[in-house]
Amino acid sequence: MRPNPKHDVTDQGVVRRLIAENPWATIVSHTGEELIASHYPVLLDEQAAPDELAVVTHVGRPDDRVHDLGSSEVLLIVAGANGYISPSWYSERATRAPTWNFSVAHCYGTPEILDPDENLKVLTRLVAHFEQHVENPAYLEPEVGARLAPGTVGLRIPITRFVCKVKMSQDKDEQSQRQVLEALRAPGPYGHRRLADEMQRALRSGE
Repeated sequence: MRPNPKHDVTDQGVVRRLIAENPWATIVSHTGEELIASHYPVLLDEQAAPDELAVVTHVGRPDDRVHDLGSSEVLLIVAGANGYISPSWYSERATRAPTWNFSVAHCYGTPEILDPDENLKVLTRLVAHFEQHVENPAYLEPEVGARLAPGTVGLRIPITRFVCKVKMSQDKDEQSQRQVLEALRAPGPYGHRRLADEMQRALRSGE
């Protein structure tokens, strides 16, 4: 990403929250011949040390070979709420140029291939994480998991470095910020209540 000190975030906690709240991630690798991208759900590794940031996930076969996973560093992209910001929402004091508010983290690390037992545990945890929110959860039964797991490869990705940007109109005056929040919460083609909530949190916390 383009360096911009105004929106850089170095707090690991912000990246953790971004991953926890946006578990659909993009995995990008370079095999020496071409760039490869795949999209998979990820969860924070609950077994990691307190100061370590790591995720667990799985890929379907043969994505493990396509990405040549485990041999080199990958880029994991996690994006939060984002949306168009119209200059018509700004006060007269603000520079009236269109822009986009967003939060995103680019995380780097070399995947560790999980053994079959750990892979099954990750699959079971992934299903449980998402199923817990539905009315009649369909958790992964052992026999179903045993049938599905061989078609997947479990991964643990220790994140050794990251670049995180949170751009939420921090550079605008307070009146403009209020008007942007109002516009995002109002009905219309660019209404985005979740983005408004993210923006308000970022402004309050100083992210």
